[in-house]
Amino acid sequence: MNAQEGAMGRGEQAPIPRIDQRSLRQLETRFVAPDIYRRGDLALRQSQLAHLVSDKVIPQLLRLHDEIVPDAPCVDAVIAALAPDRADIAGLADIVLGDDLEAAVRYVIVLRDRGLSMETLFIELLEPTARHLGEMWDNDACDFIDVTLGVARLQKLLAAFNNTHNCDSLDMRRTVLMAMTPGDQHYFGVTMVERFLQAAGWKVQTETAACADEIADAARTRWFAVAGLTAGSTQMIDSLAETIGLIRKRSQNPHIGIMVGGPLFAEDPSLVAAVGADATAPSAPTAVLVAQKLSDAASAHLN
Repeated sequence: MNAQEGAMGRGEQAPIPRIDQRSLRQLETRFVAPDIYRRGDLALRQSQLAHLVSDKVIPQLLRLHDEIVPDAPCVDAVIAALAPDRADIAGLADIVLGDDLEAAVRYVIVLRDRGLSMETLFIELLEPTARHLGEMWDNDACDFIDVTLGVARLQKLLAAFNNTHNCDSLDMRRTVLMAMTPGDQHYFGVTMVERFLQAAGWKVQTETAACADEIADAARTRWFAVAGLTAGSTQMIDSLAETIGLIRKRSQNPHIGIMVGGPLFAEDPSLVAAVGADATAPSAPTAVLVAQKLSDAASAHLN
């Protein structure tokens, strides 16, 4: 099958947009902690990771082409343009999570320019991939560094798609306030999210024993792009809603994004809006990506 016929049989090859190499170099270092970025095995790990998640990523990518972006260039044409040394559809996973950041950024920009919305990109590809990385980590199929690298790449693609990767000042604003809902005693969830956020280059302030007033005052005295709160049971709902209300009222950032986590939100997603939050994250790796999404939304009000 040639690039003209394509796996999807639609569209001509899209022109590949020019990539600002300076921004791309900055993008490479922005979303991963320095000690991880300096490792000598990054390229090898990135390629291996792409292979590990190919069974999850490829179906999502094919669905984007087949159902969601009818004017997208055919799959074969994209592969031929972005990764000429790879001849099959399996190369798509390597484009997204492999060691070639430029090809990955070009890929999402091509889809964006063909009509793909940020919300669709997030729901159909990025969030499921982050969730899958977390499941692989839970099952010991990959280690912490592998997951960190994979989530870092997903953050980079989201930032490039939203065109926030060129905002130098945002480096200082990648800050998250993490807290447990007052009255909650489940430390593990917030500690794990903190660990992944820090590995992804975020500056994190964590409050594990604060009352609602103290958490809100933390948001008043320091600028945070995102606040993340965990709740272990439905008994925490009223306390969580009160805390979120105070954060929004006092936050130095009037557009602060608020994400919540805990099994109750997976069981009943309607609780996210009920407590006044913007989003939920079912796992620590997904929380990193949700934080990036909310931060990008907040940054739109700063430009």
